Amino acid sequence: MLAFTRDALSACGVPDADAAIAAKQMIEADLTGFDAHGIFRLKAYCETLKSGRVNPKATIKIVQRSPATALVDGDNAMGHLVITYAANLAIELAKASGIGWVGVHSSNHAGAAGVYAEMPVAHNMVGIYAAVSTANHMAPWGGSEPLLGTNPIAFGIPAGVEAPVVLDIATSLASFGTVRQHVISGERMPDGWMVNSKTGKPVNDPKDVKDGVMLPIGGHKGSGLALMIGLLGGVLNSAAFGRDVIDFTLPGTEPTNTGQFMVAIDVARFLPPEQFKAEVDRHLVDMRSSKLLPGFDAIRMPGEGRRQRRADRTANGVALPAGLIKQLDGLAADLKLTPLTAR
Repeated sequence: MLAFTRDALSACGVPDADAAIAAKQMIEADLTGFDAHGIFRLKAYCETLKSGRVNPKATIKIVQRSPATALVDGDNAMGHLVITYAANLAIELAKASGIGWVGVHSSNHAGAAGVYAEMPVAHNMVGIYAAVSTANHMAPWGGSEPLLGTNPIAFGIPAGVEAPVVLDIATSLASFGTVRQHVISGERMPDGWMVNSKTGKPVNDPKDVKDGVMLPIGGHKGSGLALMIGLLGGVLNSAAFGRDVIDFTLPGTEPTNTGQFMVAIDVARFLPPEQFKAEVDRHLVDMRSSKLLPGFDAIRMPGEGRRQRRADRTANGVALPAGLIKQLDGLAADLKLTPLTAR
């Protein structure tokens, strides 16, 4: 999967070194169980590269920099490359100043948010990543116009023997990537994901997605959180937000000017990292071993399932739906590559 993704991106004009970075971040999503943001997206990414909507040979650069902040111009590169650059820069700033906040404009869809939030964790740092979605599928609370994205936010916190605490959520009840998976499979969606923008009734048939708007987590609270992420990721960085957002999956070549931000916080500026990680472990064990409500079989901490899936899939492979394999083999034929099924 990693080699196929790298080869496909290279065939679309992405330099080999950049293709390897982007492929690694994409397949990390598959390994950790965020299937809607991994190789599932490869065909769409290739289409944007071939159409010119995304710049395959971008030069990412720093526009402004201070001891603890930076603004990055992604030059319309693949979002995976831009946010990897931003995360590494945030880590660099945090090593020097204790915290690094990096805003981004002229970027694109970057895949699974948790991949980037977890990058500072390896440096005994807390990571925070958030993005303005590359399409608006959610209305402000009480509205019917899709003016908000499912704007994701992710946190990464180091632990000791326990799995790092990694929370990766959309501000909608379900991510639109998950909705896309239902569109491909034809499986009905549960109540609460989407409502018809004219009637307010639940949208369950994936064929009717175009007529619906997604619902936020926690009602007005999720809507407010999506708004805050949009203002900090979009407006603060001179990136797209609200009516300015361009759906990268629709025909056209106009850049999306996607905005994101990446934060790294050095734990050592507060207390010794080993002490912090031991305390995180203690609290995680306390919570996981606490009394259960009726109907629950376990208390799961954000990040433990992620680590388990990564270990299992690294050892045993990633199960891909037949429809997706067929799509990827079609992509291989278009790009004149060895099919995934033949590797």
